[in-house]
Amino acid sequence: MEQEEMRRKIRETVHRTKEDCPLVPSITNTVTINLVANAQLAAGGSAAMVYLPDEGEGMAAAGSAFYINMGTLMPFYAETLPRTARALQEHKRPWVLDPVGIGIGSLRKGLLQCFRALPPSIVRGNASEIIALANLWGLGDGRTKDGVRGVDATDSVKSARSAAENLAKFIHGAVAVSGEQDLVTDGQVTVMSEGGSVLFTKITGAGCSLGGVTAVYAAETSPFIAALTAVQAYNLAGSRAEKRAAGPGTFEKYFLDALYKASPEDIAENPFQLI
Repeated sequence: MEQEEMRRKIRETVHRTKEDCPLVPSITNTVTINLVANAQLAAGGSAAMVYLPDEGEGMAAAGSAFYINMGTLMPFYAETLPRTARALQEHKRPWVLDPVGIGIGSLRKGLLQCFRALPPSIVRGNASEIIALANLWGLGDGRTKDGVRGVDATDSVKSARSAAENLAKFIHGAVAVSGEQDLVTDGQVTVMSEGGSVLFTKITGAGCSLGGVTAVYAAETSPFIAALTAVQAYNLAGSRAEKRAAGPGTFEKYFLDALYKASPEDIAENPFQLI
């Protein structure tokens, strides 16, 4: 797929999303839930946050796509997450997995291992999380700088390319790796999206909300275009917000405004390169 074809598909995806307002439920990080929901709304989707097993199953059927973020696990998620993933598979709904904090605790590891048999359409994470998930699923080379430090990356985006491409091929979907530049791949085509802001690292929930917005776009298009569209929208909105912000507090406010106001053409024209 050539760049101009990707840009056309991005424009179409953003336009359809704003027209359709797809319902995209989430099971997400309780620390970042407000920003996730607000970003989904700003991108043109409809948000619904759920917790319990029957809620997950019900919303998997009712929604157009789904977002699962591993950030703050509750004990009952041991039942909620597998049941939701099975329902998503049964109803053929696309869904996004964010393996936040992979390597922290046995419950998180067991649930992420469970998803190997119930794979998502898209995985979004930082470089260390993507490498760690590929290794957990037996798809990586076992190499990482020093693993995940809490929820922070200790590896570069470029070092995660092989793991991301292997994961994308395995799930027959797409992987997005967040960092100074963002990598998006379907296992065959790999791009780097430019822009964004260093202030994303100074607010809680930038990555989590990106996963939520990726799921909104996944309701309207293929996994690869959904992931690329979300990354493009975030990099554009982040760049615009940084120009107006005095610091992290005002950055978040201006970021949501910029995400809401971004046109399909603006998002498509944000710089990205095939690598």
